[in-house]
Amino acid sequence: MPAEALFIDLQPGALGRRFAMHHVPRNGPVLGLAVYVHPFAEEMNKSRRMAALQSAALSEAGWAVLQIDLLGCGDSDGDFGQASWDAWVGDVVQACQWLRRRHELEQAPLCLWGLRSGCLLAAQAAKRLGGAVTFLFWQPVLNGQVLLQQFLRLKLAADLIGGTGKQAMDFARQALADGQHVEIAGYSIAPALAQGLARARLEAPPHAGRVEWFDVTHRLDQAPPPAADSVAAAWQSAGHTVHRHQVVGPSFWQTTEIEVCHDLIDQSVAAMGLSTTKRAMRPLPA
Repeated sequence: MPAEALFIDLQPGALGRRFAMHHVPRNGPVLGLAVYVHPFAEEMNKSRRMAALQSAALSEAGWAVLQIDLLGCGDSDGDFGQASWDAWVGDVVQACQWLRRRHELEQAPLCLWGLRSGCLLAAQAAKRLGGAVTFLFWQPVLNGQVLLQQFLRLKLAADLIGGTGKQAMDFARQALADGQHVEIAGYSIAPALAQGLARARLEAPPHAGRVEWFDVTHRLDQAPPPAADSVAAAWQSAGHTVHRHQVVGPSFWQTTEIEVCHDLIDQSVAAMGLSTTKRAMRPLPA
């Protein structure tokens, strides 16, 4: 069954409608539910192909998957400049609730699948949801402040080309602190979004679950950064079961051309304990 494109009314008002792709298993019962949380700004567009392929693979294995465009992103209501970090977390929570209602499966296993900054949003949304969930992390951002700094450097690079000077980042930071929007790489960043992202950390929610953590590398002997080991250890100390994986492939969320990493898709399905050729006939534990 092809994915269903639809608009979901998450809240009343002019900014309450979200665009989503809803993937449903073609044969057999729904074994679990998954919500995809996309990454920040242009990384979302670069990753659409991979997100669609992974969603199709999960649905083939028996899971219902919802790909949702957050407030101000893609075809959802609002402009990027109207988004806040807290509103995005709320979108993820309400997307999970919508998917449970749609399939009338309140007790089905729930997976929050995030890419890059989407992992930060997924972890914060899980705190609001309550109860254990399974996390599928793709190249997770550990510290939102670092990602914001990297994004602000695009402003510096653009202004250097335009001859504005090296104070561009300082001007951008001050503008955000003064409550002003900042235009970077075609995206208008609101202070509420920048501040929320800067505070975000990949911290474990209180209800222990399972984490399938994938890092995409250029070679298998490439060691993960020590910070990632520390974060994973903190999740384990909080009671979560953390499985770390490395996959060789392109950094598809930032490549100039649209890239696909098929090994990441196949290994993600396998790590979730699923099979696209022989489906399990009972839900998996969270």
